[in-house]
Amino acid sequence: MTYRGSIQNGVVVFEGSVPLPEGTVVIVEPEKLPASVSAADPIYRIYELAAPTGVPDLSLNLDHYLYGSPKVTEDAQ
Repeated sequence: MTYRGSIQNGVVVFEGSVPLPEGTVVIVEPEKLPASVSAADPIYRIYELAAPTGVPDLSLNLDHYLYGSPKVTEDAQ
């Protein structure tokens, strides 16, 4: 059986309740993240990379600005 947890203050803390008796010997193996998931990935820094565009209706009319679709007004929603 595999149990998930994390290290907190140098101690393994399991997620949820784990029915292991006191003194049970365990092997702890760090979980490796897939190569595509990394703290260096820009998606994790999106708040740092965001910049003002000066376009007040960008979220409402994103398709218009990207693909030339007709503009949408707030009244039409």
